[in-house]
This record gives sequence, C-alpha cells and structure tokens, in this order.
Amino acid sequence: MGSELVEIKMSQSTLKIGDKEVQNTVSLTPSPILDSIPKTPKSPFGARIMTPLASPMKKALTYMEEIGHFTKLDPQDAWLPITESRNGNAYYAAFHTLSSGIGVQALVLPLAFITLGWIWGIISLSLIFMWQLYTLWLLIQLHESVPGMRYSRYLRLSMAAFGEKLGKILALFPTMYLSGGTCVTLIMIGGGTIKIFFQTISGSNHCHLIPPSTIEWYIVFTVSAIVLAQLPNLNSIAGISLVGSISAVTYCTLTWVVSVVKEKPEGVSFEPVENKSDLGRVCSILNAIGMIAFAFRGHNLVLEIQGTMPSSLKNPSHVPMWKGVKFSYSIIALCLFPLAIGGYWAYGNLMPNGGILSALDKYHGKDTSKVILGITSLLVVVHSLTSFQIYAMPVFDNLEFRYTSNKKKPCPWWLRTGFRVFFGCLAFFISVALPFLPSLAGLIGGIALPVTLAYPCLMWIMIKKPKTYTSSWFVNWSLGLLGLVLSVLLVFGAIRTIATQGIDVHFFKPQ
Repeated sequence: MGSELVEIKMSQSTLKIGDKEVQNTVSLTPSPILDSIPKTPKSPFGARIMTPLASPMKKALTYMEEIGHFTKLDPQDAWLPITESRNGNAYYAAFHTLSSGIGVQALVLPLAFITLGWIWGIISLSLIFMWQLYTLWLLIQLHESVPGMRYSRYLRLSMAAFGEKLGKILALFPTMYLSGGTCVTLIMIGGGTIKIFFQTISGSNHCHLIPPSTIEWYIVFTVSAIVLAQLPNLNSIAGISLVGSISAVTYCTLTWVVSVVKEKPEGVSFEPVENKSDLGRVCSILNAIGMIAFAFRGHNLVLEIQGTMPSSLKNPSHVPMWKGVKFSYSIIALCLFPLAIGGYWAYGNLMPNGGILSALDKYHGKDTSKVILGITSLLVVVHSLTSFQIYAMPVFDNLEFRYTSNKKKPCPWWLRTGFRVFFGCLAFFISVALPFLPSLAGLIGGIALPVTLAYPCLMWIMIKKPKTYTSSWFVNWSLGLLGLVLSVLLVFGAIRTIATQGIDVHFFKPQ
C-alpha cells in the first residue's frame, strides 16, 4: 500500500540526457492485467449524497510521463478510500488542508500569552508557524521522493525512512491518535456546542422544556457524522471540507472581532503569571509552547491529501499540492495570529481555561446579540462535523486495507458502510466513557508532536541523504533533534502538571 508497481516494455532507441546516452523507449500499450482489476463496489449512499465538488471514482491507473516507464498503481490502491480517486487538484488540497489545519484548539492560543507575555508569545507563535510550514514542505517533496513510488500515507513514508519495524513503532500510535483521538474530541466539542446552541436559542422563555442531556447531544452529533461518512473517498468530501473551511474561518474571525470591539472587563492585566518555583515556571512555559504547537495540526493528513492527485513527470503532484497549502496556510495565519493577539488584548490574564470562546460567553454573554452567539456556536458544530470526515478517513482506509490484504478483493459497499458505522459508534463510546480525555491533551499532544516538527526532518535525511555538513543536513538534523527534545520536555511538563494540579477523573459522566 502506498507504493507503485512498474511495468516496462522496451524497444531499442537512443536518448541523450545530459552527457549520457540511454537505450530506452517505451510502449504505452495497456497491460491485460488492468482489465482484470476489480473495482470497489459503489455504495448506494455515496452515489446519492455526493457533494457538488466530488470527483467520480476513476481507474487506479496513471501514466508517468517519463520516457522508459509505464507506471501502474498498486491495484490495492484502487480499493482504498484515500487513493481510489486520483482526480484531486490545488483547490481540493486547499479545502482539505484548511479544514484540517484550523480548529477549536486555536481558541486557546491566548492562554499561551498569559505565561509568555506579548513579546515571547508573538515570537514563539511566529517561529512554530514557520517551523511547521517548513516540515509541511518537506512532506510534500517526500511524497514522490523515490522514482516509481508514491507514499500516500504517513505511516508508509515513516516505514520507508526508518525501516518497517521502527517506522511503525514511531508513527503508528501518533498518527492513529491524531486521527481517531481527534474524532473523539470532535464528538465532545460538537455535542457540547450543540447543547450551548440549544440553550442560546431557547432562552429563558422556554425554561419549561426539558433539554436533552449531554449524552443525547453526543448521539445527535455522532449520527450526523456517520451519515456524512458514507461518502466513499477523500476526493468526494471536497465540498464538505470547503463548508468546514468557511465555517472555521468565520467563527474564528467572529470570536476575536467581537472580543476586541466589546469593552474590556475590569481588572485586565498583561503581566506574565509568576510561579513560586523555577521548575513550576519552566513547566508553565513548556505548557504554553505546547498549546501553540498543538494549534497547528494536520501533518498526518498531508501525504493522504496529496495522494488523491494525479502525477506525471511534467506535472508532478507536489506543484498543485504546494499551491493549495500556501493558500490555506495564508488564511490560517490570518485567523490564528489575530485570534491569539486580539484575544489576549481583550481579556489578558482574565482568560478562562476554555479559551476565547468561553471568555466571550463569560464576560459578554449578556451584552452580545444572541444571533451572533448562536451563529458562532452553529459554525463550531458545522466545522466539527466536517473535520470529523477528513480525520476519520485514514482510519477507514486502514480498516479496509486489512480486509483487502486478506481477501485480495475490494470491500463490498455494505462492509464499507459497516466499518464507518462501527468507528463512529466506537468514537462515541470513548467520548462518553472517558470524558476527561481533553485534560490529557497536553500529554498526548507532546507524544504526537514529532509527527509535525521532528519526523519530517529526519525522514528527509534518511531518504534524500544530503551531504554531511551541508545546510540541508545541518538544518534538518537540528530541527529534528530539537523537535524530539521538545516533545520529551512537553511530556515531562504535562506529567508534572497532572501530578501537581490533578485531573477530574469521571467515567461515563460527560459534563
């Protein structure tokens, strides 16, 4: 999975490439094998719910316009949700990247400034933004780093760089957590926000109504997410990602604009919070840096998004992918920087632990239009639903990979539907059973941090093998090792914070 099979038919001719002469021509006659590759059965749900921007599923066949090669994708790729459609483009890449790269975790960015202050807060936010954008570029270049192969999954690239066993150990848990764990968190956030939305629009005039419980709102969100999850592949949810992108940008902008326009609460201070001990101060700084790093997510989906694109020697996939990423991260920067700076300016050290959205409700809930508060909550719900789709896709892909590897045939539509219903129910169960899971976000975020900041640099060295002591060698070794050290420090800081402050552990009792 994630690689390509190469079939070459040669006839004698001479090509001159540089100073070398190569005997190499090709017959692009399709192989009879192609006609025998079974196609993934179409789901009746996917056929009816296809979004306007969805691409139809095509044959898993691509022609690399490279003289001497006739490249055919691994037939198994034609059966899997990520790679069964190869008709993506820069627009799709921008939609997916923006929807997955911005989220409610950005709303807690002003909390980092409470510890770091104005100067170090802005410096840290800028440096981490540039760092993760650089590692994003590395992943896009590594997608086709080996001729005749495409690494369309983060795990496959890790195994190619570090070896099958070590690569799986290093990348399997972080990538699966970033996919499955994010979906669980989205159920909690989406379900909880639906509850807030209901309370906002119902008001005191309908207090006689018995509102649904938190678990019931979780069920509403999960059922909606499972229905949307019946869209067959990553390309087919491009329209969903577009809606999610617009929702995320809108609620982020609404939140910080309303906070800045409203009058500041009394007692706002911008003095950094001081700790009694040096160790406590260090842990607070690490926790703040972790909040900033955790705000930039989605690296575990970059190769998958690029894998939906056609590629050839004249038109390699990294060109439209990078165009889409540049556009989406320009928008992300225009959202995150004003959100962090404006939120801290509006509330300072009075910022509650829930972030700027909680601050808006706490300090301006009574003097802000219910329409604005209701729209903001609704947009959060919509974005959570759309983000669920793109983060769940690698899980769906992995489940179907296990089946197709054993059976040597594509999943029937009813089994594909069953996999997605099963995952949605499992995520719902975890969200209800472990409602304190967000309290461990700092700890697990530190474990998953190398996926974004460290592994891409080390994979570049292992695969590209730059000359020793060159700028590329030095920069990537430095950033890779620094990312690993930062991950260890963040885990240590999170463990100490949990040990000193504790967490409210309650099973099957979501608030």
